[in-house]
Amino acid sequence: MLKIEIKTFTELSTQELYKLLQLRSEVFVVEQDCVYQDIDGKDQKALHILGYKDEKLVAYTRIFEAGYYFEETSIGRVLVRFNERKFKYGYTIMEASIAAIKTHYNETNIRISAQSYLKKFYNNLGFNEVGAEYLEDGIPHINMIKS
Repeated sequence: MLKIEIKTFTELSTQELYKLLQLRSEVFVVEQDCVYQDIDGKDQKALHILGYKDEKLVAYTRIFEAGYYFEETSIGRVLVRFNERKFKYGYTIMEASIAAIKTHYNETNIRISAQSYLKKFYNNLGFNEVGAEYLEDGIPHINMIKS
C-alpha cells in the first residue's frame, strides 16, 4: 500500500527533492533512454504527489492549476519505479493526483500529455484521447482529457 504525501515545492525537504529528481531521472532518462531537460523550471509552480512504500519513494506525479501548463489543470511526470509496477501503483498515484486537483484547485477537467503506449491505462482512469499523436522527446504522445 502506498502512503501519499502532497507538497508544494517549498515544502519539499532537500532530501525529498533529491529523491524525486533521482527517480524521475531513473525512469525518464535512463530506463526510457531519453535525453531531455527534466529540470524545466516548472517544479516550483507544481504540487508534488509522492507515493511511498516502506519509506521509499516509488511513485510520483506533479500537478498544475489551470492556465499554467495547459488551459485545464494537468498531471505530468507520472511514474512508478520499475520493480514496483506489478503492484498497480500507477492507478494509486493517479487517483491521488485526480483527488488532489479536486481538493486543491476545485477542478475536474484535467489534461495530460500521455505516452501513447499508456492510452489504455489512462482510459481506465477516465481520460479520452484528443487530437493526433505527436512526438515529444522522440517518444509518441497523445493529449488526453478527463472531465
